[in-house]
Amino acid sequence: MTPPITLHSIRACLEGAVPAVVATCSGDGTPNVSYISEVHYVDPGHVALSYQFFSKTRQNVLENPRATVLVIHPDTGAQYKLAAAYLRTEDSGPLFECMKAKLAGIASHAGMTGVFRLRGADVYRVDSVTEVYRTALAPAATSASSLAQLRCCIERLSAASDLASLLDTLLDSLRDVFDIRHSMVLMREPAGEALHTVASRGYTASGVGAEIRPGEGVIGTAALARTPIRIAHATSEFGYGRAMREDAARFGITAGIEDAIPFPGLPESQSQVAVPILAGERLLGVLFAESTETGRFGYDEEDALVVLASYVGTVAAMLEEDEATDAEKPGRSGPRTGATWSADPGAPLRRERQHLRRRRIHDQGCGRRDPVEAAV
Repeated sequence: MTPPITLHSIRACLEGAVPAVVATCSGDGTPNVSYISEVHYVDPGHVALSYQFFSKTRQNVLENPRATVLVIHPDTGAQYKLAAAYLRTEDSGPLFECMKAKLAGIASHAGMTGVFRLRGADVYRVDSVTEVYRTALAPAATSASSLAQLRCCIERLSAASDLASLLDTLLDSLRDVFDIRHSMVLMREPAGEALHTVASRGYTASGVGAEIRPGEGVIGTAALARTPIRIAHATSEFGYGRAMREDAARFGITAGIEDAIPFPGLPESQSQVAVPILAGERLLGVLFAESTETGRFGYDEEDALVVLASYVGTVAAMLEEDEATDAEKPGRSGPRTGATWSADPGAPLRRERQHLRRRRIHDQGCGRRDPVEAAV
């Protein structure tokens, strides 16, 4: 017996690789059909569409809250029809922030940070999913992250005794366990907002010392929004941003359009994921990975990186707390410099970051700003 088609089973169609089509009707029954860049998966019963402009689609669903959405599988070309009902628009909260951060990351890549922004996330209930076109092609194999892989990484990370070995082990584990060949960790400067690369794997140049500002590219946007950003199909995602840029320029909308188009990572990067490293609500840094393979990082990989980044943030905070406790002991001297420890509880981690950056720069033999072949 053929299992029922669900949103989860066609989730590959909801990754933004192929534009979707949405059909709506106005209150008087006049139809409208529009292309949309992505249908955002919310949960097994709901999807969301981005509300950036007051389009005809949005006007129609406010009058008549029914829509039919056609999505296409990026590997097989199979097509599925979603019968959906508009429920509400969210302009705050986790869903909105996630969609906003991804859109902001794409906008930054297209040099349009100040031009298009998310006004709201339109949430739809999906009443049915129907296959309307089938092909004989099989979907590409996926490298789903497993609990066994996570367990292996956590066991490795648990042996780290300081921040340097913790980050080294993290990136080595991504390479050895998850086969993620290009990755880096950027740490936030305590005295400012900038992020600096302190460890990387897979690049011709190390990138140690390269700087990213909050809101700049996928990395900076993930840091600013405190939420993961995953771009599975860079060609279509950034192509959408470039098309918006061209349209804005054609209509004379130039405010906010930047001359340069920052592009983090590999020159031919097709898949990217940036995950903030947090200690509670406090941002410590960002874990970033990318690949030249289209669709390399799925939602399973994103979840795995979120777990690992959370673990690293927790351990880093514990190291900070332990060293701050030791600092209260009379006559205690710093482990790196021999100076008297500060009463500031953030001082130990700041020193560890500074030592880590100095060690990286020394190891790589470069005391200058190194852009990792434009990686960050």
